[in-house]
Amino acid sequence: MQDKTARATKQPARNDRSQAVNADLIAVVIAVTTGEPRVLTIEQAQALPSGPFELGHRSLQSGLRAWVERQTGHQLGYIEQLYTFADRDRTGDERVQISISYLGLTREEQAERSQTHGWHGWYDYFPWEDHRAGVPSILPDIVVPRLSAWSDDAEDPGIRRDRRQRVAYAFGLDDRDWNEELVLQRYELLYEAALVAEATRGRDNGNPPSIPGRPMIADHRRILATGMARLRTKIKYRPVVFELMPATFTLLQLQRTVEALAGRLVHKPNFRRLIEEQDLVEETGETMSDTGGRPAKRFRFRQTVLVERTAAGTKLPLSRG
Repeated sequence: MQDKTARATKQPARNDRSQAVNADLIAVVIAVTTGEPRVLTIEQAQALPSGPFELGHRSLQSGLRAWVERQTGHQLGYIEQLYTFADRDRTGDERVQISISYLGLTREEQAERSQTHGWHGWYDYFPWEDHRAGVPSILPDIVVPRLSAWSDDAEDPGIRRDRRQRVAYAFGLDDRDWNEELVLQRYELLYEAALVAEATRGRDNGNPPSIPGRPMIADHRRILATGMARLRTKIKYRPVVFELMPATFTLLQLQRTVEALAGRLVHKPNFRRLIEEQDLVEETGETMSDTGGRPAKRFRFRQTVLVERTAAGTKLPLSRG
């Protein structure tokens, strides 16, 4: 009897709220409008559409779609699961918080201005990521010097060397190439160095002001960085970019969309050759005359590509030029 009592006293309290686990569904919804990548936001552009998974939801995806439509009035089309986060120290919540994120690709709806939601350029949140006009001045003027100072502040030589190597790799220093896919690694370094507002929120640690870039609530900017990295990688081997295009488009519009997402320019002749060689598009027989030059042919995405290349994939590499 004593043994049973002893074992019973060791059982954890099932109703202990400190052990509660919440699951939030968070949507990174991307559109490209007039050559600029934009993200759907709520709460004065400080948050991504999100809400808790509820018993009434048939699935995680149906719950996500319900929250996005409820908060923004936008019905989602293409979505895919992005990543699951479970870091209590990054959210400011004492309870364990699981964030299940999804990436959605859509077209921006031209609707009346709303006080509850809106579309905002993703380079407002990550101004160091747009290299279409060359290296943005924020990198050599602000980001790199601050990260270098953070690296040099480490007392341990091994830590100091490790920090320098990580910064050089992520930000393309010391004759390394800029890798547009390392969006999350760059943000995580800035967070670790306490150079973004989210890292110092609610704490007065004497650090200098955060670098430019619109902050977001909880860990939403980290999740947005994850979505950007996924999309920048995926446009190189799957035809997901066409989810962001209108029904018909010119090759220049397609190129500008790819460049907007990648944050860097592509080599125009190589890009067009790759599109033609892979039979990704077909002519509509129509032209567009408002491109500033001779009329440009209109194209549409060949839907049969999805069937023909399910296994092999469809390459859409960024050409360096």
